Amino acid sequence: MTPTLVFDLETLPDVQGLRRLNGWGPDVSDLEVAERAFAARREATGGDFLPLHLHQIAVIGCVFRDEQGFRVRTLGNPDDAEPALLAQFFKTIERYTPKLVSWNGSGFDLPVLHYRSLIHGVPAPRYWDLGEDDREFKFNNYIGRYHTRHIDLMDVLAKYNGRANAPLDQLAKLCGFPGKLGMDGGKVWESWCQGRADEVRAYCETDVVNTWLVYCRWRFLRGELDRVSYDEEIALVRESLANNPAPHWREYLAAWDAN
Repeated sequence: MTPTLVFDLETLPDVQGLRRLNGWGPDVSDLEVAERAFAARREATGGDFLPLHLHQIAVIGCVFRDEQGFRVRTLGNPDDAEPALLAQFFKTIERYTPKLVSWNGSGFDLPVLHYRSLIHGVPAPRYWDLGEDDREFKFNNYIGRYHTRHIDLMDVLAKYNGRANAPLDQLAKLCGFPGKLGMDGGKVWESWCQGRADEVRAYCETDVVNTWLVYCRWRFLRGELDRVSYDEEIALVRESLANNPAPHWREYLAAWDAN
């Protein structure tokens, strides 16, 4: 079995980067730095979504599936700095060469990982290999849009047509899965500032499980899993979450049963 790594980022405004670019000193609070950046963005685009290179990674959520089973977690510790999170993510790729799976990873998560790795100088030779070190990577690598070492499930299902993109939350619920549980990406900065980092980490974990469940359904559609194998994968997720003592999994399973 080829290991599979489903991943998702939760990000914050890069306050220190914004200070550096705008010359704002310590007299401007972090909250004010972010609000100034949001205001400038709203004036320029009508929304407050910052350019990708100005997103600081706060959480990396992962599902890892291999012959040993199914695991879901957020990388690192709550107080780990961004370079440590990046290093742990790419270390997993170096060690296992997994298939990467994401929802909008090509449009958001991977470009953010690229920019932040560049800023912090975090090497990832296996990830960036285009065939120089491993000839197999010449024809199937993590960078090529239509290669399969990374599956952006949103992109594939929309047939690479942005106008056809669907939100993960709605699609997961339509498939009978739980979807989001009261938080979305727009609430991450506010929640983080209020000291609710644990809620953000829990939200990120539920998002990668939603992605994994939809991915399993897609594998069934394309014949990679037969009905028995598909049912076994779904049962494995439910069993694993039921054995996890974290309270958000009880809420998640209750929402699953109600859907």
